[in-house]
Amino acid sequence: MLDVFNHDAFSVISLTNAIRDLKYKPSRIMELGLFTPVPVTTTNIAIERIGDMLQLVKPSPRGGPGETRDMPKAKLRSFQVPHFQRDWSVVADEVQGVRDFGSENRLKTVQGVVAGKMMAHMSDFALTEEHARLGAIKGIITYADGSTLNLFNEFGIRQKAAINFDLARKKDGALNEICGDVIHMMCEALGGVPYDYVHAFCGRGYFKKLLKSEEVRETYKGWSDAKILREAFIGTTRGKNRILEFGGIVWEEYLDFSNTGVSVGDNECHLFPVGVPNLFQTYYAPADLLETVNTPGRRLYAQQWRMPNNKGINGEMQMNALQLCTRPATLLKGTG
Repeated sequence: MLDVFNHDAFSVISLTNAIRDLKYKPSRIMELGLFTPVPVTTTNIAIERIGDMLQLVKPSPRGGPGETRDMPKAKLRSFQVPHFQRDWSVVADEVQGVRDFGSENRLKTVQGVVAGKMMAHMSDFALTEEHARLGAIKGIITYADGSTLNLFNEFGIRQKAAINFDLARKKDGALNEICGDVIHMMCEALGGVPYDYVHAFCGRGYFKKLLKSEEVRETYKGWSDAKILREAFIGTTRGKNRILEFGGIVWEEYLDFSNTGVSVGDNECHLFPVGVPNLFQTYYAPADLLETVNTPGRRLYAQQWRMPNNKGINGEMQMNALQLCTRPATLLKGTG
């Protein structure tokens, strides 16, 4: 009788590679491609920051000594990469129907049972990653166990007070002026680093207020018979969420379609720049397995081992990922 679970198809490498072929629904933040994956060979990472300091050069006498500049000191901060793990098992009774002697498809069928076990957890890992990335965009990551990672505190940056866009006001041009101030604040925080545009994830209530804003409606009246106001969409980056461009900012209604808890506060928005190199990063560390020691991390790992009573196998799937915004000063919160 073929010992299928000792086949190469069930090794750590094969099971991990098989995960790549399993389909799961991509998240909105993943669709936008905001986070750059960075495989690392350690379970913690260190980020060195040197404050950006621009100074005018004073005139000095020709032939004499020049001035000396105060150089900013580097600050090193270490972060532990969180470990996420789900366990699974396959018992003998689950593959009982594929034990015909000499069967050529037995291995393939058992692989299907194992794949089904892993697929049951893949959506949860994707959700976990989306939740942490949204937290990094907000500046404070909250994990399922209640622990938090406050990026403002970690980088020694004072979080700016929430910006009141006062969407109900009727003064012409006031909302557009606030948007301009936000863009200026973003540029100031970036210190001249180029970016593509400013994006805002909005709660449902906030986005409704934005659409009702008199200034927004007056701006788009007459554009294709105000189609923009009926569909609440302009731009090429639309997913399931409604998107509107106004005041140099792309406003997107971030909805939790499955009531998973991954959401933006109903009457708030979170703004961030898009197109800044290395602004948002995902650090993938290696699994806690002998086979993966000191190897570049992957997004997901899977392995299996035989039960002591020989009645089946145990398995696990794990992710070791840290989501970071390397410039938290660029993260702004808005209210309406």
